[in-house]
Amino acid sequence: MADEFDVIVIGAGPPGENAAGRAADGGLSVAMVEERLVGGECTFYGCVPSKTLIRPGDVLAAARRVPGAAEAITASIDVKAAFAQRDYMTSDWSDRTQTPWLDSEGIELVRGHGRLAGDRKVEVELKDGGTRRLTARKAVVMACGSMPVIPRIPGLRESKPWDNTDITSAKELPRRLVVLGGGAIGAEMAQCFRRLGSEEVTVIEGGERLLAREEPFAGREVDAAFEREGIRVLTGVRCTAVRREGADGPVTAVLEDGREFVGEEILVSVGRRPRTADVGLDTVGLEDLAGEWLSVDDRLRVQGASGGWLYAVGDCNGLALLTHMGKYQGRIAGDVILGKDIRDVADHDKVPRITFTDPQIAAVGLTEQQAREKGIDVRVVTYPTGNVAGAYVRGNDINGTSQIVVDQRRRVVVGATFTGPDVQELLHSATVAVIAEVPVDTLWHAVPSFPTVSEVWLRLLEAYGL
Repeated sequence: MADEFDVIVIGAGPPGENAAGRAADGGLSVAMVEERLVGGECTFYGCVPSKTLIRPGDVLAAARRVPGAAEAITASIDVKAAFAQRDYMTSDWSDRTQTPWLDSEGIELVRGHGRLAGDRKVEVELKDGGTRRLTARKAVVMACGSMPVIPRIPGLRESKPWDNTDITSAKELPRRLVVLGGGAIGAEMAQCFRRLGSEEVTVIEGGERLLAREEPFAGREVDAAFEREGIRVLTGVRCTAVRREGADGPVTAVLEDGREFVGEEILVSVGRRPRTADVGLDTVGLEDLAGEWLSVDDRLRVQGASGGWLYAVGDCNGLALLTHMGKYQGRIAGDVILGKDIRDVADHDKVPRITFTDPQIAAVGLTEQQAREKGIDVRVVTYPTGNVAGAYVRGNDINGTSQIVVDQRRRVVVGATFTGPDVQELLHSATVAVIAEVPVDTLWHAVPSFPTVSEVWLRLLEAYGL
């Protein structure tokens, strides 16, 4: 087999796939190294299985808001069917449906653990034994992703906690679930498993509110929704010890104030760290970055690596730990390798993101606090998401908040947040407005269709004074 390629990509998740595909489409020869599953974390243990499990609860909640449909709900969720659909969506954790694409692109898949072995060189510890040395004529792209952080809480690791891979591939529903961390993953899975049928769900968040990276009202609205659904939320408290009874018995989380909460399982979702500890960074003079985020320039080239041949895309560079942003970065890296004059723009204060709780939290760009910290003279405008005709026709109790953050000097939107059921479809219009820096005076002429929830854009601009 040929051991020399134009481009070598380490990691076959969505960011790596996009970088490889872009380079291959441009006529370059590409090798992709992957030690687990082609398709990566998102496909098998992240976005796809988690949103598949969330969907049944969302559908029932939507139906309960609609008189006539609500009365048709006569049973609870079929958990086995929900798990079976999750299994179908992940192809039973097989990448057999992913690899044909590589063949169609002419990309060679090398299964094993890849490490840098000097400038433009990669050594692969093959899954079936032995090693293989690869050489890149043009570039090596690091797309090695991230992994969950397990905090150093006494007894936690010994208690066999769940992380995102465990909860999204769970075969049984725990009667009681304790969740450490009130960020996106923790909040999504807490509500998901409560709706699937877990009798007790407790969220323990060390910060002062849920979803701390979003606008304060977003966390408050999710907290209120959790209370209505019987999910216990504890904020501003820390877990100081964890113990499990026997090998498979209940697990207890002990808080700093002495309170204890028990579950059949405990989910840890307090953050992620890059998979860069064992990728050969020392062989290219970057030993200080082992286990750290790989800082990149606006062309996704790793800073500190001489020669401009080493790139990093996706979670491992720490810019935005979101699948869609990693895919965007992969496309940019591929184009730069092909010699195109393109730079990363969206990763800098223009990141779109969604938390798939109910209410959903859809946001892009800067929060009000972030904008003010950057010294921007902003005006913040809010409007109730449910106060438009499109929300009323979707059912009763459609609540939430829509907000835009406007740079007063330039009269452009630098941030937007929408909360409420199914508000994810409002996000791309906001993303276009933020990324293109469309003046609000121009946005006023973008007429929303009636009756849709997107009419909230008109109400926001009217509230602004247009």
